[in-house]
Amino acid sequence: MPPEPRIILTSGEPAGIGPDLIVGLAQLAQPADVTVIADPDLLRERARQLSLPLKLVHGDRPGSGAAKLKPPMLRLLPLRLNAPARAGRPDPANAPYVLKMLELAARRCLRGDYAALVTAPVQKSMINEAGIAFSGHTEYLAGQCGSGLPVMLLSCPGLRVALLTTHLPLRAVPAAITPERLRSVLDTLLRELPLRLGIDRPVIGVCGLNPHAGEDGHLGREERDIITPALQRFRAEGHAVRGPLPADTAFLPESRWATDVYVCMYHDQGLPVLKALGFGAGVNSTLGLPIIRTSVDHGTALTLAGTGKAECGSLIAALEAAASMARQQRRFLNAPVKNGPDAGP
Repeated sequence: MPPEPRIILTSGEPAGIGPDLIVGLAQLAQPADVTVIADPDLLRERARQLSLPLKLVHGDRPGSGAAKLKPPMLRLLPLRLNAPARAGRPDPANAPYVLKMLELAARRCLRGDYAALVTAPVQKSMINEAGIAFSGHTEYLAGQCGSGLPVMLLSCPGLRVALLTTHLPLRAVPAAITPERLRSVLDTLLRELPLRLGIDRPVIGVCGLNPHAGEDGHLGREERDIITPALQRFRAEGHAVRGPLPADTAFLPESRWATDVYVCMYHDQGLPVLKALGFGAGVNSTLGLPIIRTSVDHGTALTLAGTGKAECGSLIAALEAAASMARQQRRFLNAPVKNGPDAGP
């Protein structure tokens, strides 16, 4: 049997629920061979607040799988805070600590030490208050990995949503919808859904921007002028790319069952549907990177930090998804090369 994928996990905003989730993870049989980056004193203090046991195993040498660590043990790659952290009270002084976790984790994945990266939530406002331009994990990790346009893919049981634009003000979205961006996102999905999710011939539904998908130009021209011509190219190449779809009916059950992934024009076009269907079980994945990265589907929940009310279901789902992607990628890359008309797209 091949060894379990090694996963590196960043602990996120130190004043948020990230440390709570890490301590909660230590109480469970871990779903993969996990190493956490965090300040050990932060985790010990949060465990004390939560009245939970915790035993930290320093160092990140590979083990023979997650079974080597029994609850409440946790393998740790220590990194010291810049300033003391208090649950629920974020401090911009710790912004460099948060970013250093991401830099270290990305570097170790690029080096091949880990098969995947999982991230706990960060507080973007604190990083910006520290004078550091930061719009989110997705864009930051793309910069660390030297990648072009990353694709944010969120999933829960029964639904996957990819975003054409991510963390933009709504008024900036129309100008960001270009043929080049749409082609890049679709190319990434068609390349990486087989590689990382095992979906060999994905059916992709693309939402329109405007109400009723523009209603033939009467409610906006983005569909006629940009989206439809781009999709026609992919259909001509034999790909199952549908749309532009009116977003108000795109997610009806009969459509969801027949669609592998939806492409939504902006952040809040598809994510309310996904979170209504599967909040707490959702996973945020970044495609278009040379590394596998997943994350939870929620924020730092400062008001829950240190209270014992944070649930780690989404973190477990993110770890399981990262491990599954790593296994699928290993199978895909080790599979015999197909030739001929059945080789796939």
